[in-house]
Amino acid sequence: MRKKTKYQAGEFQWSFILPQYWGIWMGIVLLMLLAILPWAIQYRLARFLGNLAFKQLKSRRKTTLRNLEVCFPEWSSEQRQENARQVFVDQMLGIFETLNAWYCPQWFKNRMAIQGLEHLKQAQENGQGVLLLGTHSTLLDAGGYLCSQYLTLGVVYRPQNNPLLDMLIYRCRATIYTQQIDHDDMRGLIRSLKEGQAIWYSPDQDFGLKQGIMAPFFGVPAATVTAHRRLLKMAKAVAVPLYFYRTGDIKDPRYQVLIEPIVASIPSDSELDDAILVNKIIENQLRIAPTQYMWFHRRFKTRPDGYDEIY
Repeated sequence: MRKKTKYQAGEFQWSFILPQYWGIWMGIVLLMLLAILPWAIQYRLARFLGNLAFKQLKSRRKTTLRNLEVCFPEWSSEQRQENARQVFVDQMLGIFETLNAWYCPQWFKNRMAIQGLEHLKQAQENGQGVLLLGTHSTLLDAGGYLCSQYLTLGVVYRPQNNPLLDMLIYRCRATIYTQQIDHDDMRGLIRSLKEGQAIWYSPDQDFGLKQGIMAPFFGVPAATVTAHRRLLKMAKAVAVPLYFYRTGDIKDPRYQVLIEPIVASIPSDSELDDAILVNKIIENQLRIAPTQYMWFHRRFKTRPDGYDEIY
């Protein structure tokens, strides 16, 4: 039997012109057209689609409401409902913002600001690699574009299952990031850090306990990845928290990039202490713009014996 050729990220294949991919091509053309619409239309479409998704995607809505109930117990039921709805709207806004970053980046001109760039420069003075600890923001690649206007960075990503979609996204991201590292390519990630690169890495999702440890997140035990500890040790790199978010009137938004001081205590001798600290950093960031986070992910899905079920 002929051995199947391994697909290379960003590589065009002639099979992409077959009928099975025509729907994706048409979808891409539609997205490109949406990217050139005025923001006034984009944000109205985002609000409509976000409210529609909130209504129709019952499982995601339920997960979002439960996450907000667990993480923000001080909110009333009405506040949780309204903020959950806004999560879906912000996600749709993030899609349009990402399209703008890919196809119409000039739209962001005079809308951006950064705070704390000196912390990154300090981290790079000694030639060390920098692991930028970020989150799964609803801004998606728009956030990466914002960062790229002030600093050079690579990103850790999870390839798409569909090879055509993966190629298209990879090529769009190539205009933003200096490199895109497959989340399974730990050697490549370590090599880049050893070369002194700054790499965006998001340790904020539940990948089970084979890759992490239970640690409090908003006061609730959650499976927390600890791979960044090993990466920092092996690459002799430093950790720097990174956050970006939308501010101002949604009709005329502004965007803020926040770089926080080097987390000098990571990695420590305690895996648990490091996990607690990183989760706390992420908590503090998310409180700045709570609805601009992907709360529809099941952050507390791993529940070992002795832990109450969340969902």
